[in-house]
Amino acid sequence: MNPAFSVIFLTTLIGTGQGFFLALYTEQVYSAVGLLPPPPSGFYTLGSAITVALLIAGLIASFFHLGHPERAWRSAARWRTSWLSREVIVLPALMGAVAAYGLVHYFNLRLSLIGIGTTLPADLALVVGAGGVALAFLLFLCTGMIYACIKFLQEWATWLTVVNYTLFGLASGFLLATAYAAYRAPALMYFYGAWTIVFTMVVLVTRAASLIRNRRIKYKSTIQSAIGVRHARIVQKSQGFMGGSFNTRDFFHGAAPWLFRSIKWIFLVLVFPVPIALLLDGMIDRSAALIFAAFVVQYLGLLAERWFFFAQANHPQNLYYQTIS
Repeated sequence: MNPAFSVIFLTTLIGTGQGFFLALYTEQVYSAVGLLPPPPSGFYTLGSAITVALLIAGLIASFFHLGHPERAWRSAARWRTSWLSREVIVLPALMGAVAAYGLVHYFNLRLSLIGIGTTLPADLALVVGAGGVALAFLLFLCTGMIYACIKFLQEWATWLTVVNYTLFGLASGFLLATAYAAYRAPALMYFYGAWTIVFTMVVLVTRAASLIRNRRIKYKSTIQSAIGVRHARIVQKSQGFMGGSFNTRDFFHGAAPWLFRSIKWIFLVLVFPVPIALLLDGMIDRSAALIFAAFVVQYLGLLAERWFFFAQANHPQNLYYQTIS
């Protein structure tokens, strides 16, 4: 497939936003039961604002691959059968939940407002945040299933697609939270950093599993089945067009084989060993700048990873159109 950069930015930005919010809420739960010290005033409010900004940036990016952006509202109409429609509904719902979470913290609202008294600090924020957590994981599911449900694109049609979307979001979100904590609440930096390393190592395993799986795929469609001829040796000599077409532009990435292979190794290096090395160095030196650099490097790697994810999908129509004489 030919990756649209707007979709690449959409999925990576909202994934980071979801992971960042989950990091904020996880820390609050630990803090509420006394396992972590409470963060400074405004920590959750500013963090919620950062999350909403990332989600809005992803939403804006999504408009750039629409032929008629003014009709974008119609994309929510098929929510009963379309994972894309469900994503379009869940994303703004998550934005609303995160904004509410930040406002509850900003005004220090408690459950006593509705006549419920508890001893937990920020109890209402815990309740509102739990709703946001459910929406964040639902959005991961919707985004991943948009691709995993397409059976004829065999590289995507696996449960690993949803798992990798979720884990990449958690890894990048927790890494951003580590950098954020290094600036605002250094005592929490090691908590976030440890979880970042865990998620990064787990997604390394699951992404490697998907790469191995895709390399071993036995395609259901062959050039023999495409043209209905059972001869053992058939060689395509022409793509069937004198010039380019929708088929040749949208269903094949067009990158040279050496570049396509290089992108895989680029993202494997930028997403995994380099940011972990920078993160560890930053935590040892208590350097927020190094940890933020780790996030930037990993995000660049995620852009490459997402490009490779889309480009690796081999549409069956390419059996007809991708050889040029």
